[in-house]
Amino acid sequence: MEHLDEIINTISMTMGTAWASGINLYATLLVLGFLGITGNIALPPNLEILMDPMVMWAAAIMYFTEFIADKIPGVDTGWDGLHTFIRIPAGVMLAAGAVGDVSPAIAVAAGIAGGGLAAGTHAVKSGTRVIINTSPEPFTNWAASISEDVAVICGVWTALHYPVLFIILLVIFIIFMIWIIPKLWRGIKKVLSSIARLFGTSNSGNQ
Repeated sequence: MEHLDEIINTISMTMGTAWASGINLYATLLVLGFLGITGNIALPPNLEILMDPMVMWAAAIMYFTEFIADKIPGVDTGWDGLHTFIRIPAGVMLAAGAVGDVSPAIAVAAGIAGGGLAAGTHAVKSGTRVIINTSPEPFTNWAASISEDVAVICGVWTALHYPVLFIILLVIFIIFMIWIIPKLWRGIKKVLSSIARLFGTSNSGNQ
């Protein structure tokens, strides 16, 4: 039973860090570092670097920067586009590091799974923002951004302290993600088509 609990805890931490990094990497790093440095959790050896004050300060500065950028329609989409190359690799590294001292094959498998999950959560976040940004008012954007931050903090906490509950919620999220991503993609294509027609109309009017 103790071995089973250890497996469940490892899966929850591995997938929890990957899931959260796809939404807000810097909040994830801050939460892990804070919980580790305050003794609330024992981080795996490969993640103990997150407790280093320099790492925590860097994560805090980047979190503050993202907090501002994430509230500005259009800027948030550009920020998300840039972070496609940051959040997903970070999800791979966090997931691989969270499994602890295991065989390289298990670490690689965890990294692959974590990268896939981080990619999925990043796609849902960035795709949703593209749709939301079609609204002229900024309040929906702010609400979405704050909700994402709260979800990351609560999600990481749940993954580390209530692993069974988190795994259940994660399965529900993955089902939702599979359902919503095609719809988001169709919505994004409509937005891009509308922008293309707008520019096409503007160019025709200028000729």
